[in-house]
Amino acid sequence: MITRDVLTGTYAPDPNKVEAAMAAIAAFEQSSAPSAWAFLDKAMVIADMRARVQDPFQVNQGGQPFCGPAAVLFTLLQKQPLRYVEMCQSLFLIGGFQGSSHYLASSDRLRQDSRGNLQMGQADWMVLATLRDVESIIFPVEPNAPDIVRNLAGMTKSWEMKGWVQEILGYRHVAYDHAYLMNDISAMQDAAAALQAGGVAFALITAEGMLGNNPPMLPFPSHWIALLGNISVQGDPVTFDIYTWSKQLRLTMDAGSFKKYLWATVTGTP
Repeated sequence: MITRDVLTGTYAPDPNKVEAAMAAIAAFEQSSAPSAWAFLDKAMVIADMRARVQDPFQVNQGGQPFCGPAAVLFTLLQKQPLRYVEMCQSLFLIGGFQGSSHYLASSDRLRQDSRGNLQMGQADWMVLATLRDVESIIFPVEPNAPDIVRNLAGMTKSWEMKGWVQEILGYRHVAYDHAYLMNDISAMQDAAAALQAGGVAFALITAEGMLGNNPPMLPFPSHWIALLGNISVQGDPVTFDIYTWSKQLRLTMDAGSFKKYLWATVTGTP
């Protein structure tokens, strides 16, 4: 059995970091430099940025299959809100930003196609679509493509999560732990240790079983979440706090469901 309790206010960013980020947004708002995105509205982007700096749980993948980059973006806002503002400003004005070791640029096609119903906030789209576009070699990222195309373009692999933990979040030590049916407890213990050390942790799960009420007959990896803390995996039940789909949840489940629906973890430490 799995239960989901909504939590609020537990994982707020540092107020001093928020203040610095809000000042940077105010300076960006006064800039008259032209945008690299022909169809994004600066006022809406600024409003989205302010809302997310004040409350990182506002990050929302909406109707797009961007769970992996959304979990990373949430964590960036939680840990480094000023870095988030600088990244958004650079993306908006010149179409790209400098990662830890590589420059990440949105394509001309993506910037021209970013119009109409994006199915999410404009600031979220600008960042998340760029991250997916950089990785999607075969299938283009387009807001209103058929579902099968969007799902293929939005599918996040473990090596992409590891790359974003390094390039976007700036963690030097990144690890992947396979967890399905075996090593699940050790993978979550490693995640707990990473969080305790000031790092970050993400998990690949079967969302339909762990988050939904319609578990599939055959579990499959379908969704990335950010692990927040309060991880207890010794004995039954298993409990931990997560970010997903613009919400903070505490999951409580029996050990069998935990083993069945957890596939992998990715961690980053300083």
